[in-house]
Amino acid sequence: MRKEPAKREIKQERAARTRVEIMEAAITLFARRGILATTMAELAKAIRMTPGALYWHFPTKEDLLLAAIEELHGRYMAEFQEMLSEHRKQPARVQLKSFMERTQQFLRYHREYGIFFGMVSAESAENNDRVAEAIREKLGIYVAAAENIIRYGQNKTKEFRLDVDAHQAAHSIIGGFIGAVLHQNLFRETVTYDATLTTLAQLLVEGTVTR
Repeated sequence: MRKEPAKREIKQERAARTRVEIMEAAITLFARRGILATTMAELAKAIRMTPGALYWHFPTKEDLLLAAIEELHGRYMAEFQEMLSEHRKQPARVQLKSFMERTQQFLRYHREYGIFFGMVSAESAENNDRVAEAIREKLGIYVAAAENIIRYGQNKTKEFRLDVDAHQAAHSIIGGFIGAVLHQNLFRETVTYDATLTTLAQLLVEGTVTR
């Protein structure tokens, strides 16, 4: 009797690992080819799985995309747990720089994640409302975090200019990072990732600070 629960746990763990492996392969393929050009058959081939087995885990391409978005969101948020707890009482400028540095670091080691968000955002905005809404929801969380820091710097610490629209500035930060990753990937022969993102962060922070 005791062996049955153990077998179920092993099967569940194996299924969970397979699910993550599928999402990793999907993220890479969607980042390279986009939503419309990527088929479930190609995904199955990329991960050496039969189409039937792939459909068992994800009945539709949309289901796979939504799961991948949720997975990447969890990974991105995990990078900020320490910052959110330790830097909350720091000056707003320090918080904003830290927020950007963490984002830059995350995308440095996982550039395909940024490219994935950029590609999926562009296509889903015109072709898939559910996926577009999922992207907006996650990116909206990052925008809100940056916006709160900017408002804190405007209203509490007086470090940031009051003529800067905090909401629009926050969107510029998140959109700027995703756009910069895509742009650098296109010009990777002559433009380096860190130089591009460091310059962007410098311009965004310095443009917000009071003189």
